[in-house]
Amino acid sequence: MTVKNNAVAGAVKTSHKEPLFHLVKRTDIATWKKWLIRVVAVVIALLIAGIVCAALTGGKNFVKFYSELFSGSLGTVWRLQVMLQAWAILMCISLAVTPAFKMRFWNIGAEGQTLISALAAVVCIIYFGGKIPEPALIMTMLAFSVVAGAIWAVIPAIFKAFWGTNETLFTLMMNYVATQLVLYAVNIWAKDGSGTLGVLSHGSFDKLFGMEYIQNVVFVTLLTVIVFVYLKFFKHGYELEVVGESVNTAKYIGINVKKVIIRTMVFSGVMCGLAGFLLVGGSPSPTVNANLVGGRGFTAILVSWLSKFSPIAMIFVTLLVVFLERGATQAANTMRLGDSGAFVDIVVGLFFLLIIACEFFLNYKIKFRKKEGK
Repeated sequence: MTVKNNAVAGAVKTSHKEPLFHLVKRTDIATWKKWLIRVVAVVIALLIAGIVCAALTGGKNFVKFYSELFSGSLGTVWRLQVMLQAWAILMCISLAVTPAFKMRFWNIGAEGQTLISALAAVVCIIYFGGKIPEPALIMTMLAFSVVAGAIWAVIPAIFKAFWGTNETLFTLMMNYVATQLVLYAVNIWAKDGSGTLGVLSHGSFDKLFGMEYIQNVVFVTLLTVIVFVYLKFFKHGYELEVVGESVNTAKYIGINVKKVIIRTMVFSGVMCGLAGFLLVGGSPSPTVNANLVGGRGFTAILVSWLSKFSPIAMIFVTLLVVFLERGATQAANTMRLGDSGAFVDIVVGLFFLLIIACEFFLNYKIKFRKKEGK
């Protein structure tokens, strides 16, 4: 009987055997470990990108990929200026979406808000260029761009605040409307029937400090400080964070949730308007087309999330993204990898994939089953 009972107990013990490993939520992790994990993720992404490049070139150019990566972004003063211009635009749009995301308003429409703002700036050039002084034209472009971005952002905000519509779908659809409006306007303005608007002769404030694009960098740097102070020290920044944490709590302590939603989206739209203004007026070749924003509105969402909605962290994440974009473009062109845009998407996609994946190790740890004693 004793032997039988022992056998039964052993069977029960075996059936309830612990799994080989299980996930445990991290309660705390040192800051240096967090950064180490992220740095390792970036290094792995670059290694995989180099392997992909070598595979596409018949096993060659693994080392050359990294030299072209740095040359394409930092090889000359001109390339550095172009990279800084790309940083300024992406950073501006990333700052624009951050307040809305902190409020848990899923604004997927930064692409359209920036594009419609650029269209408003070009409208000013088309109809006022050469008719009023250039400084007055620049200020008019700025005003039109800001107002257009604010209007494009506040429309879905009003519907969300008063009727509870889905802001994700609403803002996404607004992107397509903005694109079609740009295509329609360009077809009207392009008298040769090409559907392409050439470089406009007015409206550029490029080389304001003697170097191309530097004014954009200075402007966006100041804007970063403003947004940081606004979110961290102003009452409005506190209110939108409370709304993001709990709408019921916000209502309980007397916050007007509808007002906060509308005000925050106006703020985001204004910053998208500034980005559209810089895309047109801050360029040596002001123009507009359906691809002018170039997907930055969607990239900005990833930048904002990876930066944990911190404008300071956003500076470095954005710099890394544009560094990879410019460098990968140079590598694709030099090594004749075909469509450079496709290769750039691979490199940047690997970066985002590995960085997002590493968040798993920041939040969880793998605990293996302890070995049973003899």
